[in-house]
Amino acid sequence: MKVFYTPKMVAQAGGDSPSPRKPPLVVEAWKEAGIPLDIEEPDPVTVDDFSLAHDRQHVEDILALRKDNGFGNADPEVAASLTYTTGSMVAAARWAIRNKTAAVAPCSGFHHAMWDYASMFCTFNGLMVTAFMLQKEGLAARVAILDCDQHFGNGTNQIICQLKAQEWVAHSTATLGYSRDISLLERLPKIIEEFSDCDVVLYQAGADPHMDDPYGGFLTTEQLALRDRIVFSECRRRGLSVAWNLAGGYQDDLNKVIEIHVNTALACEAAFPSTQRSHEV
Repeated sequence: MKVFYTPKMVAQAGGDSPSPRKPPLVVEAWKEAGIPLDIEEPDPVTVDDFSLAHDRQHVEDILALRKDNGFGNADPEVAASLTYTTGSMVAAARWAIRNKTAAVAPCSGFHHAMWDYASMFCTFNGLMVTAFMLQKEGLAARVAILDCDQHFGNGTNQIICQLKAQEWVAHSTATLGYSRDISLLERLPKIIEEFSDCDVVLYQAGADPHMDDPYGGFLTTEQLALRDRIVFSECRRRGLSVAWNLAGGYQDDLNKVIEIHVNTALACEAAFPSTQRSHEV
């Protein structure tokens, strides 16, 4: 499994979210689970890259520690990690497209970030930065964002509207069809079918839809694993490249969150086996 990871994307952000500090724990758990990993350090994105999807002054203020980063502070450790978390998502998407397969960016903190405002543990919207970079580089004419975090991707939606990207970004976010049942699992194949004309699916494989999550989940660990199997198998069947990330997960016992992320990786490896992947050209 291709993984774009570096310790430089890790931060101790404070607040209620463990997301900025969980990447190395998740990568180590993948190793312990016996998943074959091909780990590569991503290149950091730049202010110019961020500014494709965000107000440039906002970007500069965040990185210069003049503005709240969405975690209720202006911590330099968080700022230092941001170019690498989004860089990880960009690298995973590029690699997935070029190799017609799946790749992972073990990061979080994207979909609540708006054009000029950071909120709810999300500083910059790495999903939309990735989409715009892929378009600019000619790698993708149409990008799908499948957001299976528990919460509505309001920042993603706002940027799509702000920058008039509706014609080439297909956005499905968690709250569509979410109720206290498993209707999402039944609807996923149809949602992915609607992405058939896209060049890549950016998949937020959130752990916070879990029923024990303090921020409102309702699925069991087994149902979340089924969600991932459906996503990856349907994308593989339709010839869709996938770049995925960890997204949210807030249970007090972080091991339970990590277990969900391990199951996602197992589902990815089952649908896109490492031994069958083509070499990058």
